[in-house]
Amino acid sequence: MQITEDLQKLLDILPKDIRQILEQHPHRDNLDNLIEVVMDLGRFPEVRFPSGAEYLSQTPVTAEQLNYCVERVGHFSGDNRAGLEKTLHRISAIRNRPGDIIGLTCRVGRAVFGTIGMIQDLVERGQSILMLGRPGVGKTTALREIARVLADDLQKRVVIIDTSNEIAGDGDIPHPAIGRARRMQVSRPELQHQVMIEAVENHMPEVIVIDEIGTELEALAARTIAERGVQLVGTAHGNQIENLIKNPTLSDLVGGIQAVTLGDDEARRRGSQKTVLERKAPPTFEIAVEMLERQRWVVHESVADTVDSLLRGRKPNPQVRTVDEQNKVIITHEFPDAPAPLERHNPSGLVAKPSGWRSSGQMQPLSRSSSPSSAQTSYFDQLLHDSWQQATPVDEVVDTIGPNGEDLPLHIYPYGVSRHQIEQVIRVLNLPVVLTKDMDSADAILGLRSHVKSHSKLRSIARSRQIPIHAVKASTIPQVTRALRRMLDMDDPGTPDTADLRLFTQSGSDDEIEALEEARLAVEQIVIPNGQPVELLPRSPKVRKMQHELVEHYRLKSDSFGDEPNRRLRIYPA
Repeated sequence: MQITEDLQKLLDILPKDIRQILEQHPHRDNLDNLIEVVMDLGRFPEVRFPSGAEYLSQTPVTAEQLNYCVERVGHFSGDNRAGLEKTLHRISAIRNRPGDIIGLTCRVGRAVFGTIGMIQDLVERGQSILMLGRPGVGKTTALREIARVLADDLQKRVVIIDTSNEIAGDGDIPHPAIGRARRMQVSRPELQHQVMIEAVENHMPEVIVIDEIGTELEALAARTIAERGVQLVGTAHGNQIENLIKNPTLSDLVGGIQAVTLGDDEARRRGSQKTVLERKAPPTFEIAVEMLERQRWVVHESVADTVDSLLRGRKPNPQVRTVDEQNKVIITHEFPDAPAPLERHNPSGLVAKPSGWRSSGQMQPLSRSSSPSSAQTSYFDQLLHDSWQQATPVDEVVDTIGPNGEDLPLHIYPYGVSRHQIEQVIRVLNLPVVLTKDMDSADAILGLRSHVKSHSKLRSIARSRQIPIHAVKASTIPQVTRALRRMLDMDDPGTPDTADLRLFTQSGSDDEIEALEEARLAVEQIVIPNGQPVELLPRSPKVRKMQHELVEHYRLKSDSFGDEPNRRLRIYPA
């Protein structure tokens, strides 16, 4: 990396005694890492480094010393910031109630060339990028370098909206660190959103660079710009995407959040409440980068998928990019045990290595917990009690080679089939199957028959990549179970095995388990051996749906009849 800082120009505005102490600092080389000098009226002058802060002297700062600095600094704008012409340094003022300056924060501005090597491939994609991170982590430095790379290396028309002159420096002539990019200054911070729109309308940019998007109007202007086909690169305060989701002012940057009321069937399918939070629109920024440290960034390549996962209570598994001692970019995942895509090479030479099951080729079976018992006096309760003691058969899969020669676990791309149901079958039956959102890494496609028939593009892609498609008529637990067993070349007998009730329950409550066990006993002890129909006890709609799916597992028919709250299931022999 090449660093340009013009530190002497910042030291020249400091009072003579403070400047001499800095220049004679026992660790003079540390000044290369100097972050800022802080001077508050009546307090000791302070200098801050990445490793911590220390006092420069035991003499309190006087009003004369503050006035000395202010006279050598440019004009303070409406956000109480000023700069030094042709440098990137920033001087921020603290004022008292009458408006007099009683404190100064003199921050060192550096142009670091090569700082975006970790995300060079993302910058070249042409997608909008949002940089997140705490103050001082280097967001503005990265933004400046991105603007230069887009303008000089990729030959794009770049316009920087420089509200506080922090990106391109103070004065009318921008700092050379931004390359051929153009800079538009903002007279007052509250007018930043207007200048953003003006830049698009008047100067025909291909890329707009914005620092510190902080108001609702600025977020709305960013969405307007993105919808006009202009690439956006911006920063916002917040350590993670979760911070933006919870921030009503900035949530529109990641698509906005709205409350949606689901229908009964959809709520049951998801296993959620009827009122849920969902993403309102496509995100303004397609890619988000969380700058946790200067050499450790978390990359969300699809903000839409990340936000959807968070709203549904699932933890996303983003990339973690770091730089080693040889300046080589290393890409891992935040949760190494989670399934990762196959190894790929991109134009910048970055390599994403596989992790988890795919890298080891081994599967660790989950321990099967024994079902609880209940001691009751009635005959039916005794049957329930006895049924808990029966051992549940365990399907052990020891092969590491699939039915078509592929490595296990089998990577499946679901299309139109409930992801929750597939995950439930995999978890309960300990199947060596991993779901993927990337068709390139899929060994097979599991799709809803009606969806697959109407999607010719999906069939064409699968045919060209030689990925088999397995279709199910309906997204139900029994059909998903049979499809997965077929894909793994496991036995699918004409008479199904004893059902594992955990496949069909949602919350695992006593009421659900009791209702499912009632249906299982009715099927196995009356309907199948005696060929007689059976009526079950009245249950709620949610529990009846589970009973219907359990009956379907045995390849029998069932129907609901009666009026609520006495509506119940009737099971018919084959």
